[in-house]
Amino acid sequence: MAGPAFRAAAVRVRVPASSANLGPGFDAFGLALGLYDDVVVRVAESGLDIDIAGEGADTLPRDESHLLVRSMRAAFDVLGGQPRGLEVVCANRIPHGRGLGSSSAAICAGIVAARAVATGGAERLDDAALLELASEIEGHPDNVAACLYGGFTLAWTDAGVARAVRMEPAASVVPVVFVPARPVLTETARGLLPRQVPHVDAAANAGRAALLVEALTRRPELLLAATEDRLHQEYRAPAMPESLNLVNRLRADGVPAVISGAGPTVLALTDGDAADQVEKIAHVAGEEWAANRLALDTAGASVLPLSTTGTAGTSGTAGTTEPSGPTGQTGSAGPTGTSQ
Repeated sequence: MAGPAFRAAAVRVRVPASSANLGPGFDAFGLALGLYDDVVVRVAESGLDIDIAGEGADTLPRDESHLLVRSMRAAFDVLGGQPRGLEVVCANRIPHGRGLGSSSAAICAGIVAARAVATGGAERLDDAALLELASEIEGHPDNVAACLYGGFTLAWTDAGVARAVRMEPAASVVPVVFVPARPVLTETARGLLPRQVPHVDAAANAGRAALLVEALTRRPELLLAATEDRLHQEYRAPAMPESLNLVNRLRADGVPAVISGAGPTVLALTDGDAADQVEKIAHVAGEEWAANRLALDTAGASVLPLSTTGTAGTSGTAGTTEPSGPTGQTGSAGPTGTSQ
């Protein structure tokens, strides 16, 4: 197969935050949230130039070790060859180390951008291959499935191959995230999990996970029961005691609340009326929380037009400040059903 040709114009990719697990769906469920990172990529004559604004601007590398760049390189290898050079502009809004899928967003943005700048990229790297590659880089498919496809996703591996089903969450569900000031490394949170759990707890989680599919898609009134977890949240308490305190407080008040991914962010799944009240809880157990009411994302990773005005800033909401450049392509990166 001949190597790819590359588009001269820049492309812009937008990727959503995601929350994994959702209580009982450990390493399987994901929900795409309306908080976004944007990346603009242009093939250059030579070299690598990276500009980063927003989250991670002072800490992320600006070389080949950047996760987004490594993901692009992996996708280019699948596509058949590397471009001579790259210019990358990142506008990051997803908090890092908070359980909102920032690493999955970087991975998905990189592979979708690589596919978009390669002529015929969608034929060489289809949607199922996108999920497989993203899962290989991330190590598990739950966050990347939600990031690529949007909505509510159920992901698994079959003979080592990542697969996912996308479902439409009920429109009345309003996510509220409570983001603490301090991050927790995923490796730290995962390292607290036991190698074995009681059979009764595993059975309880299986039932709750099955119920969560019904609750999140059709019967949100069941979400409090459906989000009960016995497999991972309590075990992670030593790394994020304030987060577990907030989850327990919200649930005692009848609010479906869970640890988002590996934490320490807390996700509450409310309706429009309750969201107004839940969002006001910003100081609990001595911890200061940034409370944000978000939309559900239903588009997933998308290639969007580039704005002809503005800069790659990060102030305000995700839709108000956009990277600059000429008009590009528009379209969703992922399917609306099942990736098999």
